[in-house]
Amino acid sequence: MSAFVHLVERFADLLAPLFQASAAAAAIVLFTALVRLLVHPLSRAAARGQKARAALQPRIAELRKKHARDPEKLQRAVLELHTREKVSPLSGCLPSMLQLPAFFLLYYVFSHSTVGGETNELLTHRLVDAPLGDRWTDALAAGGMFGDAGLVYLGLFAVVTAVATFSYRLSKRMMATNPAMAGGEEVPGMGAVTKAMPFLSFFTLVTVAVVPLAAALYIVTSTAWSAVERAVLYRPQSG
Repeated sequence: MSAFVHLVERFADLLAPLFQASAAAAAIVLFTALVRLLVHPLSRAAARGQKARAALQPRIAELRKKHARDPEKLQRAVLELHTREKVSPLSGCLPSMLQLPAFFLLYYVFSHSTVGGETNELLTHRLVDAPLGDRWTDALAAGGMFGDAGLVYLGLFAVVTAVATFSYRLSKRMMATNPAMAGGEEVPGMGAVTKAMPFLSFFTLVTVAVVPLAAALYIVTSTAWSAVERAVLYRPQSG
């Protein structure tokens, strides 16, 4: 934990000439970008896996007809098909799961006044006028929705809403052009999760409001990265 604090402080020192008092916030954005770069190969693999699953849909449709009266046998047959073709129906979850440690690390550090027996100096840093360790409720208590800190959160909410709207439209378009994405018989319950996915981005608004501002910055940056990444990796192929 202490090593992470020192890492963020080092980044903040390097970024201070450009971002002044918001250097630590910029350092968190940079840290998030580095995490996403490390995870990007898995995101590319997940995209390839999605395309491979889509290519299997005609064969899965045949299995559905063959085992229409035996759902358990259908499920086994579909899973066996994925195993033979070396396609994992859960590969798309890996990028998100591997980011969780980085998020929880930020959440922990910015929720404690001491880290490793030392005073947590990161809590003295701000994004404009909003302390990185505070939450939206603290901003409301300090100056209301339109106070200095409240306006920082309104800006974040605006960014999250824009990204969520973009992600929602992208997901709907992807499902319309590739019906395989709206399936989910391969894994019990996956169909319902897939159908709910276009709406999950809007849940980010709630998360940003309840976590420390530093963790909220991680979420906003990562969500925006994901939206752009999906638009690039899942773009329709010409020709």
